[in-house]
Order: sequence, then structure tokens, then C-alpha cells
Amino acid sequence: MIRGYKGTSFAHDALDKVKKYWQHTLGVLQIETPDAALNIISNGWLNYQTLACRIWARSGFYQSGGAFGFRDQLQDVLSLMYSRPAIAHKQILLNASRQFKEGDAQHWWHPPAGRGVRTTCSDDFLWLPFVTLKYVSHTGDIGILDESVSFLEGRILNAGEESYYDLPIRSHESASLYDHCVRSIDHALKFGEHGLPFIGSGDWNDGMDKVGAHGKGESVWLAFFLYDILMRFTEIAEMKGDADFAEKCKQYAKKLRSNIEKNGWDGQWYRRAYFDDGTPLGSSTNEECKIDSIVQSWSVLSKAGEIERSKTAMNAAAKFLVRKDVKLIQLFDPPFDKSDLNPGYIKGYVPGVRENGGQYTHAAIWLVMAFAELKDKAKTWELLKMINPINHGNTEDKIAIYKVEPYVIAADVYAVSSHTGRGGWTWYTGSAGWMYQLITECLLGLRRKGNTLQFEPCIPEEWKSLTIHYTYEETIYHIVYIHEQNNEEEIKVVINGEEQSDAIVYLVNDKAEHKVVVQLPFKKVEQQVLALVPLLNQKRTSD
Repeated sequence: MIRGYKGTSFAHDALDKVKKYWQHTLGVLQIETPDAALNIISNGWLNYQTLACRIWARSGFYQSGGAFGFRDQLQDVLSLMYSRPAIAHKQILLNASRQFKEGDAQHWWHPPAGRGVRTTCSDDFLWLPFVTLKYVSHTGDIGILDESVSFLEGRILNAGEESYYDLPIRSHESASLYDHCVRSIDHALKFGEHGLPFIGSGDWNDGMDKVGAHGKGESVWLAFFLYDILMRFTEIAEMKGDADFAEKCKQYAKKLRSNIEKNGWDGQWYRRAYFDDGTPLGSSTNEECKIDSIVQSWSVLSKAGEIERSKTAMNAAAKFLVRKDVKLIQLFDPPFDKSDLNPGYIKGYVPGVRENGGQYTHAAIWLVMAFAELKDKAKTWELLKMINPINHGNTEDKIAIYKVEPYVIAADVYAVSSHTGRGGWTWYTGSAGWMYQLITECLLGLRRKGNTLQFEPCIPEEWKSLTIHYTYEETIYHIVYIHEQNNEEEIKVVINGEEQSDAIVYLVNDKAEHKVVVQLPFKKVEQQVLALVPLLNQKRTSD
């Protein structure tokens, strides 16, 4: 071994291999847009942060842990679908192996032995079907659903027990990944008196660990999230010939949507949750946490919200949570401080810091995604620029306020008056992976489904063009968006000079280079109004 590492030539070779690895990994998708800050953060930094810090190290300056989080690393690999789908494949199967026979999963665990915590957290295990569905749709790899994975066995949590730390044993029972996902969904189909899923010891927001301390609290956000999974999983179940489970998903989704509209709507926005005693959270009746961001976002992203209500809720979120003056988006407002509400350890944070009413970037990204889903180009771009860390550190004055690395995502930005605009908890945050998805899928509208590429962009009106360089295996696609005044009603796609009748790029690994021109429909507002004039005149004449 000593002889093998002797001399400087080995070091030079090793460095060369490292450089080539990152050039290949981060160079799979490169963008050239009119915004330099967007290009910088997208072309390398986000996926470097995700892969090096979140997937490999699982450690950072603010958190030196090393553990795998069941929900955390599953979400992280969503941004690696273009560059490293094999890592996503491996992570999905690894997570499935940390699922208990009953359907729940370890909240986190330490390799190699696998010691970790079993909790009543209500969303962890649902990220397995969520990410599996995304992976299968993106890659077309349906074979992963048939891969056999074992379960864990451990003591069931006692009544009133939130968690325990232990080393579970590997079960003799194994099942396909598809069955693991089914078991996750079945485990979530438990509802409270409002017909909404139990929040347990916290849902996505771990800090709300006392909302359902006695086992009766319910989560409105989790209802949206579960609805989304049920609807998406219906297709997979039908594809697998599992008609009974497909029908079960449909029926539960239908009932869940009805209960959301009946018991989740607060008048101007959706509520966040219900405490054990039925007290609402995220309601206009609350002194603190009157409105929460993620419920409004997921009412749109899940498509479970009634559309006019969702639009009203998003407008309320923009009004009460978007702080244009200091360039941040609060998770909720007002922060927990002096009221009688006890949602959990989140109240221990200084008001306006981290989850307690600061910008929790993970949630801020979901809000921007929701505006993109609503096709609000102006708001999407305005908010995306606002949360891009490059824009928090591109002048001496700004970095004096932000105080952290401007080239990686910070998990939170403080809203407390004495430190407003200061970043915290950089590097080790799942926000990096979600930011990448926001940019590639929601803003640029690049949607890969199996061996096809489709385009649903939500780019600013003022952008005339942009270019995406995508390396598919050993083939390069140079994709140019043309966004200029035209009379097109639909997106037009031209590949190597030939127009595609279905506006879809069928990916072929022929080791060549292809030019793809995507002509986007674009009409000025004045043009749209003028186009209506003949119709109005015609109607007036007929009247």
C-alpha cells in the first residue's frame, strides 16, 4: 500500500480523477440564461452541495452528525436524477431497508450498524413512495419496483411514547420495493375526528412535536401530501395490475380532498393543523402562527386544493409571509413567543429564527414552486431571485448582513429584528436539492419522462432566449428556448431542423450532438386584448 501511494505522480493522478469526476457529474446539465446569478448557483454549486455534503458527508459546520435521515436523503437524490440516477436508485433501496414491518421507518440511523430512532413522526415513511414515483417517472426504470428488500423488526412504540433509540434487527421477511411503498401508504391511512391524518410527533416540521402529543392531533399539510401520493400511486398500482389497491388509493384520495375542504379551510387560507383538543393551528383565530407557508404551497402542488381557494391562499401567503424589504420569505407569521399555544420545541427558538417564523428555505422554495405551478411568471421569478444566495452576497454591504457563504444554500435566514437577513445553517440542508428542482423543472420547465423530454417553462416575459446543454449518456442536446413575440398557440419543438408534431424530444444515445429549438408561445398583453376586438365587434353586431 505504501509503495502504491509513493511519489507525487499518484497525487497528480488522483487530483485529475477528482476533477474529471466533478466535471462529468456537474456538467450533465448546464444552463445559459440572462441571469448570471442563476447560472452560477445552478451550474455546479447546488448539486455539489447535495452530493458532497448531504449524500456523502452527511455533515456540516452546523451539524456534525453522519446519520442518514429517512426523509432527508430521499429528498436529496431528487436533484440527482439527471446527473447521477444510479445514486438515487441506491438510496431508495437503502431507505426501504430501514422500514419496519409495520410500515413506519427509522427517523434517522447511523451506519454501519444501523442504530437509530423509531418515532411517531407522521411523514417520514411516505417519502419512500413519493421519491420512488418521481424516480420511476423520470428514468422509466420500472424494474426497481420489483427489487426485493428486507424489513426491520423492533419494539412497537408504547402508548404516549414519541421515540426510542435502539439497534433493530433485520427481519427474515422481504418484499418488493412496490410492496414496501404500499405498506408505507397503508400505514398512513389513519385519521382523526376532522378526517385528516394524525400528525404524531411532528410531520415535515419536526419542531411541532407537541401538536399531537396525545395521539389525536391532525395535520392539514400531511393531508395534501398524502393526497398527492395517493393520486400518483394509482397509476403505478394499475401498471402493476393491482386494481384493488389502485381503487383504494382513489377512494381515500377523494375522501381526503373532501375533508380538507370541509375542515382545512380557514376563510382566506388553509389551516396548518389541529391540536389534540381540536384547537386549530395556522388560523386567523390564533395569536401566533396565523398563516403557515407550506399548507398554501401544497394545496397547489398536490392539486388537492379547490383552485380558487388555492389562489386566494397563495395571495395571502405572498401578502403576509413575503418580506420584500429584507428579501426573505417567512415559514409562518407571527412567530411563537408568548401565547398559550405549545406546538413543541419550535417555541424554544428565538422568534424569527429558523423554523420559528424565520425563512426556512426549504418551505420558501415550495412556495415559489407553487407560484410556478399557477403559471405566475412574474411572481415566480421575483421570489426565486429573492432566495438565490448569490444575490445576498454580491456586494460588500449585502454580505455584511448575510454573513455566510453566498454560493451554497442556507437552511434559514433570520427575520428577528436584531439579525434580519442573516443566513444560518449553510451546507447541510435539503434546500439545495429542492432549489435545483425549482430551477430546472419549474422555472425552465425541463421535464424528463423516461426517454422523452417535454417543456413547460415559467420564465420571465423579458427573457428573449436561453440555452440548456444536456448530456444524455454520451449524446449532447443543445436546447435553445426562443421566447419572442409570435403568433404560436402551443410550444413548437424543432430538432436538427425538423419540427416535431408532438413537441416532444425522444432521447436517443447516438453519441452525436443535436440542436433543439423550443419556440415558446408569447403574446404581449396588448396583443391579446386587440385580438379580442374583432370578436367583441362581431358579438355586438349579432346582438
